[in-house]
Amino acid sequence: MIRVPLRPLAQVIAARSQGLNPDIVEAERRAAVLRNRRSEERRRAEWRLWLLSGVFLLAFSAVGGKMAVISASAPTETRRAVAGEPIRAHRADIVDRNGVLLATNMVTSAIYVETRQMVDFVGVAEGLASIFPDLDAETLLEKFERPGNFHWIRSEISPEQQQAVHELGQPGVYFGPRETRIYPQGQRIGHILGGSRYEVQAARAAELEGVAGIEYQFDDRLGDPEQIDTPLRLSIDMQVQNATRDVLQSQMDAYGAIGAAAIVMDATNGEVVSMVSLPDFDPNDRPAPQGPDGDLLFSRASQGVYELGSTFKAFAAANAMERGVAGPNTIIDTRGPLTWGRFRIRDYHNYGPELTLTEVMVKSSNIGSARVALQTGTPAQQDFLRELGFFDASPVELPEARNADPLLPPRWSELSTITISYGHGLAATPLHLATAYASVVNGGLRVHPTLLAGATPPTEEDRVVSRETSQALNQMLRAVVSRGTASFANIEGYEVGGKTGTADKPNVGGYAEDSVIATFAGMFPSSNPRYVVVVSLDEPETFAAGAIRRTAGWTAAPTMGMLVTRIAPILGMRPQPEVLVENVPATTLASAGQ
Repeated sequence: MIRVPLRPLAQVIAARSQGLNPDIVEAERRAAVLRNRRSEERRRAEWRLWLLSGVFLLAFSAVGGKMAVISASAPTETRRAVAGEPIRAHRADIVDRNGVLLATNMVTSAIYVETRQMVDFVGVAEGLASIFPDLDAETLLEKFERPGNFHWIRSEISPEQQQAVHELGQPGVYFGPRETRIYPQGQRIGHILGGSRYEVQAARAAELEGVAGIEYQFDDRLGDPEQIDTPLRLSIDMQVQNATRDVLQSQMDAYGAIGAAAIVMDATNGEVVSMVSLPDFDPNDRPAPQGPDGDLLFSRASQGVYELGSTFKAFAAANAMERGVAGPNTIIDTRGPLTWGRFRIRDYHNYGPELTLTEVMVKSSNIGSARVALQTGTPAQQDFLRELGFFDASPVELPEARNADPLLPPRWSELSTITISYGHGLAATPLHLATAYASVVNGGLRVHPTLLAGATPPTEEDRVVSRETSQALNQMLRAVVSRGTASFANIEGYEVGGKTGTADKPNVGGYAEDSVIATFAGMFPSSNPRYVVVVSLDEPETFAAGAIRRTAGWTAAPTMGMLVTRIAPILGMRPQPEVLVENVPATTLASAGQ
């Protein structure tokens, strides 16, 4: 028996009093309760449905937004050599002073194998050996059979080689993305840029590192992620560099020299506009230091320490004038030979009993230069050469040059003072010589050599000689070219001035009889020097005027003349009428010293 719940008596009485059927009233009440319950359940269901739809909408929006960001950005990936050390896969460009590209990066690939994925060791070895002739199939096979799953094959391959490897169709051979360093100017600037190599490598990236030259000196700057898009701008002018190298190579070949160097420097601020050393090398294929071509890495311009001959007479004259010992027309005793102990100093020719200081320079008298240096004194000579930078390695931004210390006499005797006055007994680099000449001809302000564009000109705090001394020296150097030993360097319209220097090469127990280093150091225009040029030829030789000639007047001076003819128009300099300046009044050595 089923018990039916009784309706409340109050509801029944109320319904009957209104003339209604209590059963119908109860049914309607239950129907209303049911409708309310269903309405509430519908509202709950609709709310849950909207909430779930919102969640899905947000999720799909996030995924879509991320996909849009990824598709619009450059692909990146985490690159690590070891935990916590990111690999710097990019490197800033290097350009010359005019924006010409000197070093940049090119996308390439490396190739490696994972032996666990390989199915045919012999096929892979033979296939790779056929694509890369320098690889041996047997050697590769031995590598594949060694312990370990990962083996490098090559750090760089060309697109053609990559396609050929693809066509092998061998599993287990993979490519890793790389950025290789290329040098569009090749060997024409090898000694300056130095070169780079892969230092840290991983399957998906590799880090380039400078090994020499500018690449090594500014390794942190070139690899700095914040400066990747800012090229490093050098002071080098590639048009001048190309012209300098072409002239130097042709003259080196013409004179049969075994080496040569040339430097063009802005005399106003020490910027190196061009620096060439021959023979040179291509930084795209840098030779190994210990290999058969390792000698090519040596820069004669910034590393070669040589005796520079009579080019040093300019410093003896400038020092004497600056200290009031002599003037351009001071009479100098040139009677010879000059005897010091068992040593005798002679001139190349007999120039008579006396010459003016200017004529000592013009005729390149060793005796005259020696007597001026003795009158000036050893301490004064030491101080002056120290001020010009001959006591320390060159501060130029080349790590190799920082190790090229000048060779000074172990005991600076009076004989050292004599021989150094005409360029023997002290050895330095051509870069030292160019820097010193720039400092004494530019008005007397010491400059510091630099390979970076935008150098700051020196100030009065950097003065090494007075403006008057500098001007007088420039007139002397101009006379050397216009009517002296460097006449072959005289180019009409450019007022070339300078001094020749011929130094015997050191040999076992002394000096070689027929091997010299011929040097010319000069500037143009002499009335207001803008550029200093140093040219050096190692063991030059030419047949002229019925005899074999090795001196700088016959070899380095003509090279200077050809060089000025080539580079002056590139530097924006046009031939100008020569400005003649009167010499200071003549005086005697004795009276000038008072």
